[in-house]
Amino acid sequence: MTKPRSPRTRAATNRAIGYLRVSTGEQVESGAGLAAQRTIITDRADREGWQLDVVADEGLSGKSMNRPALVEALERLDRGDADVLVAAKLDRVSRSVADFARLLDRAQASGWRLVLLDLGVDTSTPAGEFVANTIANSAQYERRLIGQRTREGLAAKRAAGVRLGRPSSLPAEITARIVGEHDGGASLAGIARSLTVEGVPTARGGARWYPSTVRAVLHGQDATAMRAG
Repeated sequence: MTKPRSPRTRAATNRAIGYLRVSTGEQVESGAGLAAQRTIITDRADREGWQLDVVADEGLSGKSMNRPALVEALERLDRGDADVLVAAKLDRVSRSVADFARLLDRAQASGWRLVLLDLGVDTSTPAGEFVANTIANSAQYERRLIGQRTREGLAAKRAAGVRLGRPSSLPAEITARIVGEHDGGASLAGIARSLTVEGVPTARGGARWYPSTVRAVLHGQDATAMRAG
C-alpha cells in the first residue's frame, strides 16, 4: 500500500489542472459554459503563476465521478504529476455529497490542493478546508432531513388511508393474473414474455412487455390493493 505523501508546500504547488464540464448537447455544440469556465480558471492561474493544463468532460453529468477527463486528472494528481485541481464551480466537479467528501479525503491523503473558485475554497488553507467540509456536512444534513420528511409524509398518508402509487389502467383480470403468477414464483421476464406472446396490450397500449413493465404493475395501486385484500 502506498504511503500518503506529505502535503506539498505552496511554493511547490505550481502545476495545476483546470477541470471543465458541461452536461447538455447544446452546451457541447455551442461552447457555451466551457468558454466561461476556461476564462475564469485561466485568469486565476495567471494571478497565481500556475503552469496550467486544462481538461474537459463534455456532455457528461455530474452525478458520477466516473468521467474520463476527471479520472485521468485525479490519477495525475495522486502520482504527483500535478499539484492543484481547480474548477470554476463545485458542481462542475461533483453533485454528490458522498463523492465530494471522498474527493476531499483523497486530496488530503495524496497531498494535492482542491480549489473551487465560486466558493473561494482552497483546501491547502485551514479556512478553505473548513469551508469545504462545512459544505459537505451541510448538504448531507439537508439530504437526510428531506428523506426523513418524505418518509413521515408517506407514513401519514398511509395512516389516513390514502392509496399510494400510480393507478393502473389495465383490466383487473390482467393485474390479478400478473400478481398471481408472480406470487406463484414466475419471473418478471417470464411473465413479460407470455403477455407479449399472447398479444396482451400494456397499460399504455404497447405491444411488448418488459420486466420493468411487469414490475410497475406489481408496485401499482391495484396490485397493492389485491394483495391487501
